Amino acid sequence: MRITIVALIALAAGAFAQGPPPGRGGRGRMGFDGPPGPGRPPIESGPGILRARVKNAPFSADVITESSHTLADGNHIRQTVTSKVYRDGEGRIRREQAVKLNGLAPDANMQQMVFIDDPVAGVSYSLNAKERTGTKFVRSGDLRGQRLSQDASGRGTGPRSRGNSAGGGDARGMGRRNAADQNFKTESLGRQTIEGVQAEGSRLTMTIPAGQAGNDLPIHIVVDNWFSPDLQNTVLSKHSDPRNGETVTRLLNISRGEPSHTLFEAPADYKIGESAAGMPRPRGGPGQSKQ
Repeated sequence: MRITIVALIALAAGAFAQGPPPGRGGRGRMGFDGPPGPGRPPIESGPGILRARVKNAPFSADVITESSHTLADGNHIRQTVTSKVYRDGEGRIRREQAVKLNGLAPDANMQQMVFIDDPVAGVSYSLNAKERTGTKFVRSGDLRGQRLSQDASGRGTGPRSRGNSAGGGDARGMGRRNAADQNFKTESLGRQTIEGVQAEGSRLTMTIPAGQAGNDLPIHIVVDNWFSPDLQNTVLSKHSDPRNGETVTRLLNISRGEPSHTLFEAPADYKIGESAAGMPRPRGGPGQSKQ
């Protein structure tokens, strides 16, 4: 049981930072876009990726990710994943989500995990709410001495890691980088109000030419993103790939209030171990739990 919990925390911590491993080249299972791969656009998008280090744009929301895929025999696979996210005015972020290790835990025993990223203190936490345990990750060469993004308009010069980007700016940047590539096309979808906030829409279409991936005909992958300048976060995204189906991720019940500071701290009654930034160390070593 202890090995399972340690493995759960390790894998889930990686998922929070980078998104979980993609399924067959598609989006991650927890509302994240997986890392780029052959035939996939080299961007990360969607409200599942919560931007940290954004000052003066606090909010909280529910995240709903719905995926659907039709198999060759006509069978349909549909999945829905929900989570709760928070970001404070200093750019700290928190995600609460039930996590399932593939095959290691039945659905009824999914672990309720909490992931906290505090760029101000240079630490992150992976917390197991059921076991009341967790791991503290301390960054080497952390970002505490660097400037954070100055405001919600994005005019600041603070660091914005690729793993914490949320679609809007990255999709536009990708369009510029691939402006000469006829297999990439970007277009504006205009503006609309989504869940009470103004959002700007953009569409990225990537074409895999016939024969490039063993395909007889071209494959068209379409990513729609609706990015809120006020929140500095994507509020709605749609990823459509004929090989993997469709995934829609949206923010619901958006609240613009400042979340409580205690949400970004490890509870005092949790047993917390420490690890250098990366993966937790096994119990009994230098990163053993503090009593």
